Amino acid sequence: MKRPTWPSWMPIDPYVLLLLGTVGIAALLPARGTGADVASGAATAAVAFLFFLYGARLSTREALDGLRNWRLHLTVIACTFAVFPLLGLAAGGLVPYVLTPALYSGFLFLTLVPSTVQSSIAFTSIARGNVPAAICAGSFSSLAGIVLTPLLAAGLIGGHAGFSADSLVKIVLQLLVPFLAGQLLRRWIGPFVARHKKVLGLVDRGSILLVVYAAFSQGMVAGIWQQVTPLRLLALLGVEAVLLAAMLALTWFGAKRLGFGRADRVAIQFAGSKKSLAAGLPMASVLFGAQASLAVLPLMLFHQMQLMVCAVIAKRRSRDPEASADAAPPEAEQEPGPISRLERAAAAGTVVGTATRSG
Repeated sequence: MKRPTWPSWMPIDPYVLLLLGTVGIAALLPARGTGADVASGAATAAVAFLFFLYGARLSTREALDGLRNWRLHLTVIACTFAVFPLLGLAAGGLVPYVLTPALYSGFLFLTLVPSTVQSSIAFTSIARGNVPAAICAGSFSSLAGIVLTPLLAAGLIGGHAGFSADSLVKIVLQLLVPFLAGQLLRRWIGPFVARHKKVLGLVDRGSILLVVYAAFSQGMVAGIWQQVTPLRLLALLGVEAVLLAAMLALTWFGAKRLGFGRADRVAIQFAGSKKSLAAGLPMASVLFGAQASLAVLPLMLFHQMQLMVCAVIAKRRSRDPEASADAAPPEAEQEPGPISRLERAAAAGTVVGTATRSG
């Protein structure tokens, strides 16, 4: 029996519909009392397991080899944790005329979140760029963000982010410790993870859905959604479109000015212009508490937008005259993530936004 597939003309990935459906369920049936505690605990455990799998997937040899390309990784780190926040601060002039203070706090927070892992790898592979560099750049950015994101949030967002030593410890325990545990156990469980990558991919999706449900349930109980109007959401989308366009241009032309070759520029553009939903959601839950649902709304919108736009760019990059057949590394060296859907979508010319393995 032929397996059913999502219609190629549909521009929205079914997982995005699941995200929207989860928000709808949280609006109609928010978790309260003991249910809220159970949902929060399940979301925390799922995210910890997600980062454990990230650690089990990343080859230690590839990570060590990637350190040799230190200029590329410093460029991605600078784009993620310096250029992005500067643009976020510049958008402060839009308050309160375009963005409300609460939406601006969420917008500024998204500029502080680390880069993605899986989607950066996927688009770099499609565009025939330096995939090992994308693997390492995304992973290093995620690890650096465990410390840098809460520190930057404390300094730039101030009272809206409940930063403390305790919150930093919680983030480290939830994200970094499981990742390191996965690295330590990779020798024994790595082959199993590679063989069951499709099944384990459900953990990526399920963990994000749990965090979204828990965060938006808190928002509904706290009654914060009266602060958002459709017009404000449209304004937010416009500001985020400008932000994404600016970062895509800066990473591409800036890397060229710095003397990077085409394959490295592709990795820098896709790793340096993205923000991670998987890392940002649990951090926001710890830092913002009951205000987390409004804080992560800009990140959720930006995440979908970046995937749709980068799917088109990656397809065009794959047809660059200077793109050689050996630009992409052998299949064995690539991260064993379910990126074939993105590759098929780009090859077919379909703009697909997928949150699968959002990184």
